[in-house]
Amino acid sequence: MPESRTSVRDSSAVGRFHGATASNGQAVLEKEPASKEVKEEGFCRRWFQKACPCCCRRQSTSYDITNEKDADVTKNGEKLTPILERSQTHPEDRELEELSLIVRSVDLLSLKSGQNRREHHTDRYQSDELIIRRGQTFQMELNLSRPFNINTDKLYLDLKTGLLPLVSKGTHVIVPLVEELQDLCWEAKIVEQNSNRVKLSVNSPANAIVGKYKLSVTTHCPKRESVTTHDPEKDIYILFNPWCEEDTVYMEKDEEKEEYVLNDTGRIYYGTEKQIGARTWNFGQFHEGILEACLYVLEKSEVPPSGRGDPVNMVRVISAMINSPDDHGVLEGNWSGNYAGGTPPTAWSGSVDILKKYHREGGVPVKYGQCWVFSGVTTTVMRCLGIPTRSVTNFQSAHDTDVSLTIDVYFDENLEPINDLNSDSVWNFHVWNDCWMARPDLPPAMGGWQAVDSTPQETSQGTFRCGPASITGVRMGQVYLMHDTPFVFAEVNSDKVYWQRNLDGTFSQIHLEKNAVGHCISTKAVGSNERVDITDLYKHPEGSEEERIAVETACRYGTKPYVYGSPTAEDVNLEVKLEGEGPRMGSDARLEICVKNQSAEPRSAILHSKVAVIYYTGVLKDTVKSERFPVELMPNEEKVIDWVLPYQDYQNQLVDQAALMLTLSGRVSETKQVLASQTIFRLRTPDISIQPLGEAYVGKEASAKLTFTNPLPCALHNVVLRVEGLGLRNLHPITVGDVGKHSTVTVTEHFIPSLAGTRKLVASLDCKELTQVHGVADIVVHESL
Repeated sequence: MPESRTSVRDSSAVGRFHGATASNGQAVLEKEPASKEVKEEGFCRRWFQKACPCCCRRQSTSYDITNEKDADVTKNGEKLTPILERSQTHPEDRELEELSLIVRSVDLLSLKSGQNRREHHTDRYQSDELIIRRGQTFQMELNLSRPFNINTDKLYLDLKTGLLPLVSKGTHVIVPLVEELQDLCWEAKIVEQNSNRVKLSVNSPANAIVGKYKLSVTTHCPKRESVTTHDPEKDIYILFNPWCEEDTVYMEKDEEKEEYVLNDTGRIYYGTEKQIGARTWNFGQFHEGILEACLYVLEKSEVPPSGRGDPVNMVRVISAMINSPDDHGVLEGNWSGNYAGGTPPTAWSGSVDILKKYHREGGVPVKYGQCWVFSGVTTTVMRCLGIPTRSVTNFQSAHDTDVSLTIDVYFDENLEPINDLNSDSVWNFHVWNDCWMARPDLPPAMGGWQAVDSTPQETSQGTFRCGPASITGVRMGQVYLMHDTPFVFAEVNSDKVYWQRNLDGTFSQIHLEKNAVGHCISTKAVGSNERVDITDLYKHPEGSEEERIAVETACRYGTKPYVYGSPTAEDVNLEVKLEGEGPRMGSDARLEICVKNQSAEPRSAILHSKVAVIYYTGVLKDTVKSERFPVELMPNEEKVIDWVLPYQDYQNQLVDQAALMLTLSGRVSETKQVLASQTIFRLRTPDISIQPLGEAYVGKEASAKLTFTNPLPCALHNVVLRVEGLGLRNLHPITVGDVGKHSTVTVTEHFIPSLAGTRKLVASLDCKELTQVHGVADIVVHESL
């Protein structure tokens, strides 16, 4: 049957006959009493209504209509007065009115403080719409024209989502009245009736489509043989439900749901494995307009609404839509260091302004993002829609470009790196997301945390996206599982293979580094701001039999399954150590190179060292310093070599993350053993100190003091502090100007809190000479006195 066919349930078919008040087609030209005619008209009307009820349907009073005494009726160009006016109600009409069952009004009980929003854990959304979670009952009230008769009257709800709602696709839902709720399907039950007011308890299935629904209420009265429909012009938002056991995103522990669904701030980690930095990120999933913005992202993806009930499909779509290369998604990535025309990635401290800007400007990608920004926005969208999500940082994160499941490093005959061939890279850190869900599409035990990466690195099925990849599958090396498990495995557990070019142009494998990638995988702890190491979720302990089996299992599915041959004996160890928390920005960088001979024979080698500025993605920028030096070792001797990089050598070379990579290579003369090591270290930056001044109350001005000290022996130019806090103030740039060398700047920020409770005030510094400077403070906001 064609979809365009008009149904009797279609509200557009109601009240189309505007002349129904003068159903006999007669009109009176003079204003005079006409009681006899009125009675005759009433009799004719009743007879005609019985003969053809659909043609004589009375307009529903649920709609705004023009009062009949004000309506213009014309004949031959002359204005006439209808026979019946609204004020002239007769007993016969009242009788017919009493037989009708008309929906006067609908109350969705959508207040944030009401039962619906509290029971569905949606009371934190800054909206007065009805926001509910699937697989759980909610209440609504109907005000009818007369008491509802359960024996004769019929009533059902119509819910529609998407541009072309279809019952077969689950996008058009007809909710019937039942005697008892079964909790497995769309259904409604009358739980309370008081005169003309009826309270319904409505249930949705745990696999309902997520999104915005249009609601209408339809009644059917057998005695009238008519249908009336009421549309309250309000929408219902349905989200995933981690509190529902039947929902595939169900999460058992309440404290984890509080963290991974309801927490609107978090921590994102960066730096290197030996110098882990942390910054606070405002996810803001409950902020006004964010739910609409998240649903707009789904609309821009053009994914059919029928596919929005499966979290696997949803996170795959969101992973693609957060980046912009092939679908004009939310964020445009930029790793060039030139951020003209946009906001530097390091300056963002939350997702709210990014998503609202994308929505407000009609889907124009926001400039600019890097991995932690992509991850922060992904967390916001997922949590807003109800999928438990966290941001995860992997240190020494591999980027495998040829699906070999190894990171290949090529040297020439003189052990110099061949940059043209070194397409694989190891990022000093990379941030992605874990999402929690069951995986009925995979073998048993593959549910739980799934890796999802929105940073555009490699395409998956022709689109820049990654995941969801089962972390359990990654840990076991089962890279044949969907989606993008090989790429995630390589990021956390691939071996680094060193190759040397021979004189005939061929390459020989000269070294295998088994503990090269996937270190200190970190996320924010549940219920605190502490960092928790989740490396054991992604991989077995390095060097264990289980870990080696996982690596070799995975590599059998790669493009270079022959990599693992007979192991080479090694008796000289090479290690680079940092002192304390590592070098500070503005000072000389000092490291220790430790070389140990574990044999009973002397050993000698020539070590080549090269230090280069590196983007956090693993891409080298410029070489800062290179040198070579001999090492002579007696039997069982260990030597410590002090390595120094003066500040003057790197001061004008750094990029955003202030990271450098020291590459060491050499060959032991006696055994031809290859020594190879790559160490990334970060130059630590200072924090912005934020100190609350006095007490803070909702609706009253409060203050905080921000203090920052320039660590460099040179001036900072055009410094801008960016301050924001959910429930405290919107993003607010503060122009500081130039800051002299080693100078301290103090700024007092004023704001008016809008929400009570412990809120976080976040600040970040933006200037060309210094990045990754930020701070956070808890602001305790009291209710107004």
